[in-house]
Amino acid sequence: MGVWLVNELRMYDAVVVGAGILGLATAYHMKRLRPEDNIVVLERLAGPGMGNTSKSAGMFRSFFYSKTNLTLADTSIEFYRHVHEELKHDLGIKWTGYLWLYDEETYRRAEPVLKDMASRGVKYTDFTGEEVAQRMGQRRELSGDVEAKVMGLANVDYGVLVPKAGAIDVDALAKFYANSFVGMGGEIRYKTAVKRLVLEPRTSMGLPGEPYFWQEGRVVGVETEDGRVIRARKTVVAAGVWSIRLLDQVGVDGHFKPKKRQLFSVRAETEELRRLLYTKDLNPEGCMPFLILPRPRVYIKPVLEENAFWLSYADEFGRPFQLEDEPKAEENYYRYGIYPIVTKYLPQFEGRMPYASWAGLYAINTLDGQPVIFEENNLLVVGGASGSGIMKADAIGRIAASLYVGEEQAELYGGVRFRVSDLGMEKRRVEPEKLVI
Repeated sequence: MGVWLVNELRMYDAVVVGAGILGLATAYHMKRLRPEDNIVVLERLAGPGMGNTSKSAGMFRSFFYSKTNLTLADTSIEFYRHVHEELKHDLGIKWTGYLWLYDEETYRRAEPVLKDMASRGVKYTDFTGEEVAQRMGQRRELSGDVEAKVMGLANVDYGVLVPKAGAIDVDALAKFYANSFVGMGGEIRYKTAVKRLVLEPRTSMGLPGEPYFWQEGRVVGVETEDGRVIRARKTVVAAGVWSIRLLDQVGVDGHFKPKKRQLFSVRAETEELRRLLYTKDLNPEGCMPFLILPRPRVYIKPVLEENAFWLSYADEFGRPFQLEDEPKAEENYYRYGIYPIVTKYLPQFEGRMPYASWAGLYAINTLDGQPVIFEENNLLVVGGASGSGIMKADAIGRIAASLYVGEEQAELYGGVRFRVSDLGMEKRRVEPEKLVI
């Protein structure tokens, strides 16, 4: 590949915008497939995974009906297991499992889907509502509670425990990809914000303001906020929700939008909460599983290293699509939203307020909730993970890297083949998810 000098910087084979989990996984696998290529990652923050990656709940599960979802998640999880257990890079993996709680009506709707999944080898264990309540000190029957009725809360009639699921240290995962990429000869520039994509015609006429609409244009690199132009044969935009700013400038639709998600951390300071946190015999970690309430589906994550719980809910209608550089958690979202729901099911939380809170932005693919990976005029777009970026990052990176090198199929971890165009836009083919949280 050619090496040119522009503004004292050489021409790269590829420039990747964004050192979040998707940008780093993509750069790592690009370098793995093309070790001879000069690849640089540009990141506006001071280190790897410091944006929305760092604000993730850091959960993963190999439990989907959709073959697309299951393939992306399961192969990524197996790669993380390989890194953690065989390569001895501590990714902080904890196999807490997921425990979905259901009322009778919702469970009966989900039951045929669950049985179909079981026939395909996806494992889970059923519990009755009484069994769950006995283990976790939880209220099962809410039908006689007037406040619960007003809030639309449901009884706990069943629990579905998923064993191949848990938590991962997102900071450790981001550092693994970053350090491995650099170890292979890749370059990362932190505190380097990208201002715009640089366009040029394939055949220049020397006219001011090229390219014009009658010229065949292409992306030839980026301009940083300090005015430097970094040229590249291919430009990869994998900056999460901030990709939108760059793509909109050149009229490319990334097909995803930003939506705020909030997390609140509550310490297990009482004996009742400590017993809940260290619920026995449901997973190898000796703690409560990642718990998803029946309706609304507020979730509660056990965080043993903090002796705490993280609580959240992914609200949809009424929550704007809005790009914020520094999103903040809203106190009233916990006080009047999450708290009254959680305390109806788990009275152990009564009187407990969060000691920490934060917010991040999901890049929501409004088409089908699946990642978007496509190329247009030397520009590769990688994004739209819709809140599943951590659990699918390795597969997404491999597929994007295969697009970069021009392969029709990507080889995911474990030798699984995946058609690259299935996550593109022209020949997109993804299976809908029938088991929606």
